[in-house]
Amino acid sequence: MYDMKNLSRISHLEANASKGMDAFWQFDRAAFEEGEVSALTKQLAAVAVALTTQCPYCIELHVKAAREAGATDAQLSEIALVAAAIRAGGAITHATHMFDAK
Repeated sequence: MYDMKNLSRISHLEANASKGMDAFWQFDRAAFEEGEVSALTKQLAAVAVALTTQCPYCIELHVKAAREAGATDAQLSEIALVAAAIRAGGAITHATHMFDAK
C-alpha cells in the first residue's frame, strides 16, 4: 500500500476540499517555521512522532526535511531511540492496568 507516488493524489483532496486543505497547508507551514524552537528540532520531533506512529510517508518526508535542516546520522539515531523509549514506556505504563488494585 505504501508508495510515495500516492502523495500525488493529494491534489484530489485539494480539488474537492480546497478550503480545508488550504487551512491544513497554512497550519503545516506555520507549525514548522523557525521560532522559539529551531526548524531542526521541530523536524527531529516530527521524525520521532513519525517513528512512533509508524507512518512511512511521514518518516520519509521528515527525515528528508531534518537532513535539509542539518540533521546528522547521530542526531537521527538518538531521536530514533527517544521514539523507541516512549513507545516502550507506553507499554510498561499501560501494563499496570492488567493488575487489580488490592
